[in-house]
Formats: sequence, structure tokens, C-alpha cells
Amino acid sequence: MNRWILETLTTGKAVQNAVRFKDEVWNVVTDAEMWANVLFAGLRILLIFILTRVIIKVVSKVIDRSMERETRGKLLGDNRRFSTVGGLLKNVVTFICNFVMIMLVLSEFHFNLGPLLAGAGVVGLAIGFGAQSLVKDVITGFFIIFEDQFAVGDVIQTGTYKGTVEMIGLRTTRLLSSTGEVHIIPNGTIINVTNYSLANALAVVDVPVKIERGLEGTLALIGEALKGIEERNPNVIAYPNVLGIQSMSTSEYVIRVAANCLPNARDAAERQIQSDIKQALEKQSALEAAKAEQEAREAAEQAARAAMEVESLEAAQRERNPAEARLGRQVAATHEGEEEGQ
Repeated sequence: MNRWILETLTTGKAVQNAVRFKDEVWNVVTDAEMWANVLFAGLRILLIFILTRVIIKVVSKVIDRSMERETRGKLLGDNRRFSTVGGLLKNVVTFICNFVMIMLVLSEFHFNLGPLLAGAGVVGLAIGFGAQSLVKDVITGFFIIFEDQFAVGDVIQTGTYKGTVEMIGLRTTRLLSSTGEVHIIPNGTIINVTNYSLANALAVVDVPVKIERGLEGTLALIGEALKGIEERNPNVIAYPNVLGIQSMSTSEYVIRVAANCLPNARDAAERQIQSDIKQALEKQSALEAAKAEQEAREAAEQAARAAMEVESLEAAQRERNPAEARLGRQVAATHEGEEEGQ
């Protein structure tokens, strides 16, 4: 009996609970205010998403048009620079807009964003402390590209590294040295940069000349040797300036020659100037040696002719001397005969 009463009471409670759950579900389903709130929240989320996409598209279009206006008529290096900057700006805008959209969507679901933002701040701070060098490299690389400090193909020197820029990234820069080594430099370590490709260079050559050579003749020789150098070597922009004596000692004096040349072409221009002057000096020395040899030959010939003339005179003198002796003896004999006849 007691067991039957207990089962009856238990069954009655279960029925009451089921009826109560059904009533609660029905109240939720038929709650017009709740469904209105859900509808408005969904509309707000959809509106937030659409506005985010529109903002991203509009800003991307503005960036593209700005980069297109800046790259119009520019070189390939400038196009790459502006393309890199434009892509980076669009990525930053997309990240910021999506982050704001996620925060607004979470707020529609009544999330407490305070602890979430605080946690994200702590995580970001920890990551920032652990990746300071990476952040520094990226920021420095962005400003290197944005400010056009150097471009691919330029010859630069930073610290002890000098070479041709092969690649500029947001984190590293790659240089190829003149001897073939490839230097990969983190952008954060680039503090001072010397760019040899932005302006015309000045080729300076010092020509040592023996003190015995005349100044005017040497200056004229060098000036004549450098004529037409712009055609022989396109790296030289204009006819070089022969500046005159740079220094002097007891054995030689130095003449300085300067020429404007293309960026990063100073070595080639200096080699061309030195080659032309060396060839002119060699030609002049050969002419002087030939002239000296000819003068020596003429002097030898004159000496030989003079010797032959002296020898001829001596031979003639020797031939005359016996005849004169015989004539003298005959005259003497004649005088002696006359004296004896008297």
C-alpha cells in the first residue's frame, strides 16, 4: 500500500514537471518581446557586418586609387614600393575593421567585453615583449619602403655591409656584395644608410708625373687624351675637368682630374680616365723614345761622316807629304848642283 502511494506521488510530480516545462517552452516560443529582441539583434549584426564590408571596400578603393596616382609614370621600383605599402595598409584596415566588428557582435550577445579586452591586452603585451625585435623590424621595414630610402637595384652601405639591394621586405633586407656574398640584414638594425645610387657621382683621378716633364705639355697631353671619353664610356656624363697640380715633391708632381659620372659608376669612370691617360703617356713616351733614337742615329751618322772626312783629309795629307818631300829633295839637289857649278 505504501509503495503504491509512493509511486503515485512520484508519477504525479513527474507529470507536474513535464507540464511546467511545456508551459515554460510555450511561453518562450510565444514571447513576442523576446523574438523582437532577437530579430533586432540579428538585424543589427547583419548591419554591422555589411557596414564593415562596405568600409573595407571603400578604404581599399581609396588606397588603390592613391597608389595608382602615385605610381603613374613611375619606375618599376616605385611601383613595387607603392604596391607593398598599399597591400600593407589594406591588411591593417581589414584587421582593425574585423576586430571592431567581432567586438560589436559579441556585445549584441551581451558578452562582458571588459575581461575579454583585458585578457587580450595582457596576451598582446606578453607577445609584444617577446617579439620586440620582430615588431621593430616590421615597423622599420614599413618606413624604409614608405619613405623610399632605397630601392631594389640601389647600391647602399649600412654599417660594415655594402652591396646591391636584391630584396626589401618588411622584416629583412638582402644585399649582394661586389665579391658575391649575400648579406641578410634585419630592418631593425638598419640605422644609417648611405645610398650610392640617388645622385651623380664624382670620379677623381690623381696622375703622378715626373718632375722633369713640362707642366703645360703634360696638361695639354691629358686634355687631348680625354677627348671623346663620353662616347667611349657612357658612365661619364661630361668632359672631365683637369684641375691642375694637386701636390708636388722633389721627384714628381700630381695632377688631379675630376669628372661627373652616373650614380654608382665612379669606379668604372676612374678606370676609363686612368686607361686613357696611361695610353696617352705610353704613346708620348714611345714618340719621345723614337725621337731620341732618331736623334742618336743622326748624331752617329754625322759623327761617322765627320770621321770619314777627317780620315780622307789625313790620307790626302799623307799623299801630299811624300810628293812634297820628293820635290823638296829635288829642289835641294838642284841648289846643290848650282852651288857646285859656281
